[in-house]
Amino acid sequence: MKKEQVVNCQFSVWYPIFKKHTIKSLILPLPQNVIDYLLDDGTLVVSGRYQTTHTHTHTHTHTRLCFLCEISQTCSWSDDETTTTVTAPEFPEFTSKVLEAINSLGGRVFPKLNWSAPRDANWIALNSSLQCRSLSDIFLLFKSSDFITHDLTQPFLQCSDQDSPDPVINYELVLRKWSELIPGGEFRCFVKENKLIAISPRDYTQYYQHILKQEEQISQAIQDFFSQHIQYNFLDEDCEHQPGRVWLIDLNPFGEVTDSLLFTWGELTSGEVAEQQVSPAFRYTTSEVTVQPSPCLSYRIPRDFVDLSTGEDAYKLIDFLKLKKSQQEESEEEEEQENAPQ
Repeated sequence: MKKEQVVNCQFSVWYPIFKKHTIKSLILPLPQNVIDYLLDDGTLVVSGRYQTTHTHTHTHTHTRLCFLCEISQTCSWSDDETTTTVTAPEFPEFTSKVLEAINSLGGRVFPKLNWSAPRDANWIALNSSLQCRSLSDIFLLFKSSDFITHDLTQPFLQCSDQDSPDPVINYELVLRKWSELIPGGEFRCFVKENKLIAISPRDYTQYYQHILKQEEQISQAIQDFFSQHIQYNFLDEDCEHQPGRVWLIDLNPFGEVTDSLLFTWGELTSGEVAEQQVSPAFRYTTSEVTVQPSPCLSYRIPRDFVDLSTGEDAYKLIDFLKLKKSQQEESEEEEEQENAPQ
């Protein structure tokens, strides 16, 4: 995977080419002060003063957490020693553009950056959804997402041409009109040298009976869509895309930065998959016995906890054991003092 391929998979590059085959979207330049805020490790404080004004025929519950300040501009807390005040960041001009875009898209949007959406952060929303109605909703997801941080800091991390200078990236906020996509109806398609070589359900962890029953029809529909609308029209001859019934959902680089789902990148890049059959390989979960937990579940707890549970970081485990031993010794000393004769 080359850096040029990553650049070509930016949403603003491919969207104009396939606009009529995908979901309506708007692209807004991301100001530097907003980028700085998204990368700031400080406490998340989001002002809720700017909300969408779009009216709906149904009543909706707005998702908020306790540390979002919906009315006041500041949030403060104190203890016996110090008092700290954290001011909510304000981006008036950018906020106005975002709210105007949200309203024009029907009042509900799916947000992402140049490449990634904050799929790893949907747990932080009370409805576990990436549906956003305001800038504060977007900020909450973006600041909680490792995927977004990767876009902003290491977009070329796994490229093979590391010796070449990194291309200049103009970061953008992409707002897509909210659509209720059926999880079992979205597929990731791997394209190598302008040939569709492999297909896998996007949600490969679950068993969908309709895929088993309609495998041939689904595969043929995807091949037809690819040959009619995608093949030879994209800037790169290697990519992966996710078509819905007649919609192109996304385009991603053909490389390890993209989840290979039920395939391995060794199979995809070596030509092993393409050589085995004339039509693209189609893999999916074939029974409920093989259902797996979502890979995004690991993002719901701190990375240190994951390292401890898997034993991946020996030093963290040693520090943890030392801490537990120290706590035990302190507890024993306190017990001895309490039981000592007066």
